[in-house]
Amino acid sequence: MTGMTTGAGLRARLGGLPPWGIGLAGVFGAIALWWIAAVTVLAGVGASADGGGGAIPTPFDVVRQLVTDGVSFYWPNVSVTVTEAAIGYFWGNLAALLLAATVLVVPALERLVTQLAVISYCLPIVAIGPLAFIVIGSPGHGESSGTAVLLAGISVFFTTVVGAVAALKSADESSLDLIAVYGGGRIKQLFKVQLMSALPGILTALKIAVPAAVLGAVLGEYVGGVDQGIGPAMVNAQQNLQIARAWGVALMAGLLAGLGYAAFGVLMRLLVPWAASSIAGRKGGSQ
Repeated sequence: MTGMTTGAGLRARLGGLPPWGIGLAGVFGAIALWWIAAVTVLAGVGASADGGGGAIPTPFDVVRQLVTDGVSFYWPNVSVTVTEAAIGYFWGNLAALLLAATVLVVPALERLVTQLAVISYCLPIVAIGPLAFIVIGSPGHGESSGTAVLLAGISVFFTTVVGAVAALKSADESSLDLIAVYGGGRIKQLFKVQLMSALPGILTALKIAVPAAVLGAVLGEYVGGVDQGIGPAMVNAQQNLQIARAWGVALMAGLLAGLGYAAFGVLMRLLVPWAASSIAGRKGGSQ
């Protein structure tokens, strides 16, 4: 009984926190668990015969390595990966949004577009990478990899197509009928009603696509022939047994994805404040 009461009290306290506070509490909780595991049950994982060089460093070791490497190490690598992810994100989402809009204008194409999106999602990225590299080729020194750009675009395509089609189809039927009564066709319905009502859903799909683009770019760098980027930096650190650096590079990739996701969250609050207000209202009503 006491345990149930304690659990209910904890949920009530967490429920009173703003979303960023809950996220921050989760981050600190994950770091604490990582630290405890690294110095206890996982301390000997991957350790050498002399007891040193464990494969699970503590957060302090990783942060210390991050500071030691500094901007001079991370900026050339991060800038290449961000460029690849951004280009792939742009073209992949542009194709997805154009196809989603086409479905609204020509509904008969919905099954074809959905099947195309599902196929892109089911394609094994690791298998596509080497084939794409053969076709696209290797980039020059410090340049972005076309293979990484392609994999980033493929990674975001499915999420945006499905999210945008669902959002565009959620428009109010009475508003669509009103446009039709006044002589408007599907194009006018798309621009006057469906795009506005679908904006929160489309932005949500674009927000979810940011981490996928970063992941696709990093995977593409493994086979994309680049000499700089998060992927090559991680591989080099692993091969040289620089464990803390490998973890630091991986955390940097996660940080990039998280920052992009959070930036879209802020953008949504600015562009579609009514969506955030309705979500808050539903949460308050459920309580």
